[in-house]
Amino acid sequence: MRTGDAGQAVRARARMVERLRAQGIRDERVLGAMQSVPRHMFVDEGLAYSAYDDTPLPIGFQQTISQPFIVARMIELLRAGRELGRTLEVGAGCGYQAAVLSQLATEVYAVERIRPLLDRARANLRPLRLPNVRLKLADGNLGLPEAAPFDSIIVAAAAIGLPPALKTQLAPGGRLIVPVGGADQRLLLLERQGNVFRESWHEAVRFVPLLAGIE
Repeated sequence: MRTGDAGQAVRARARMVERLRAQGIRDERVLGAMQSVPRHMFVDEGLAYSAYDDTPLPIGFQQTISQPFIVARMIELLRAGRELGRTLEVGAGCGYQAAVLSQLATEVYAVERIRPLLDRARANLRPLRLPNVRLKLADGNLGLPEAAPFDSIIVAAAAIGLPPALKTQLAPGGRLIVPVGGADQRLLLLERQGNVFRESWHEAVRFVPLLAGIE
């Protein structure tokens, strides 16, 4: 698909979006962002024909690209009646979610702890020429203090507990979404209202663990 029929990829994306709508995604701007980003460009060419299936796919280094529904659902929960604004993504992976976020946020700061994976994300994103996306090698547990505070934070790996640095880097009125747990994981949405943090729990999910350090 990567080097073949561009129309085929467009049709596959349209089917993916209709499936997301049928699965309950209601935010039309999120659906539009999912429609606009060529997901097949972010996976190995041998997996390109599976790029629009609702399944995670391997991207190397024991990491995966999340299934489309989970990407859409997490972003929908982050938006929910407001703009994403200045956004931090923890776990850039192959760069796909950063590309989707770029359609909805004013600025996207995506951090990744695995250097070769960050290089791959840069290569994947380069053809899309997204001026509001910045990638950085960093330990996601520490957030990105030099660019904080953030209106939105999205974490693409499962934490045993919420990293304190991420909570402190959330702007007043901001929201953070993170998978929490070990064998059993659920999405935690944290909303900051002044100095009060309100938690709500959502879907059961399955993410790779949020690890510390840089490789």
